[in-house]
Amino acid sequence: MSLDEIDLSINFLGKELQYPLMINALTGGTAQALAINRALARMALKYRLPMAVGSQSIALESPEAGPSFSIVRDINPNGIILANMNAATRVEEALEAVRMISADALQLHFNVVQELAMTEGDRDFKGIVDNVRQIVHECPVPVIAKEVGFGFSREAAQCLWEAGIEIFDCGGQGGTNFIVIEDQRGGNFAGELDTWGIPTAISLMEILQLPVKQVIASGGIRSALDVTKALTLGADLVGMAAPLLKAFISGGLEALDQSLSGFFYRLKSVFLMCGARNLPEIRRKPLIILGETAEYLRLRGIDPSCWARR
Repeated sequence: MSLDEIDLSINFLGKELQYPLMINALTGGTAQALAINRALARMALKYRLPMAVGSQSIALESPEAGPSFSIVRDINPNGIILANMNAATRVEEALEAVRMISADALQLHFNVVQELAMTEGDRDFKGIVDNVRQIVHECPVPVIAKEVGFGFSREAAQCLWEAGIEIFDCGGQGGTNFIVIEDQRGGNFAGELDTWGIPTAISLMEILQLPVKQVIASGGIRSALDVTKALTLGADLVGMAAPLLKAFISGGLEALDQSLSGFFYRLKSVFLMCGARNLPEIRRKPLIILGETAEYLRLRGIDPSCWARR
């Protein structure tokens, strides 16, 4: 097998993509955010990657913040761009966020944990599922449910699936921890709940127990090996954010480009080392799940040996 034979292409939202990687939601609303989103959009265009913008609520409140989001569509007019709003947002605001960037899909982020950790955060979350159902009904593009670092359980995902959500971003524990961030600025949890959340691999496998259309794995994805593991478990693609931001801040656009180029080389190398030419082949490879993850799955009625025996 040759490295040149490795084909990492996938279909997402009806478009063919070169790699199973999505630039996940990061920022928007400030001059610095505009520079970051401009750079990320250039990479999304170059490597044909889907990209989600950060929460657009600031642009709905302050229209002058709009260009820090719309720059993404300006640079990448034919790419897959995801709008981003809180799951509790009003329907008309969600639709305006989609129009703002001519989005191909709408990410609804679920950040209940972060809100509770914030001294100024929301405390009332009644009616969110009904609100999601209404947004799904009226939104002209697919709606994606996204956790922000604490993972969806199977039960939570099922509630949203019954409300019409067919695409999930598991957003599991393992990456950016908003409880820690909020506690560092005087939040409500006083360091007692820093380990709260469902790890990414487990949340991914819990969601996969449902007849969903596609699942994005995110939360602590840092390496080509992490991506390969997620794809082998069953993710359709993988979302990354913090490593890309770190690369850009440390060395600008050139460093970001080099980071992605090296990452894709390593990802192809891992596929070759596994003897897989493409995504369907990697998903047929045996995967050994051990330790706490395996025990967790067994207790939840999921047999981890299914991955090992294929």
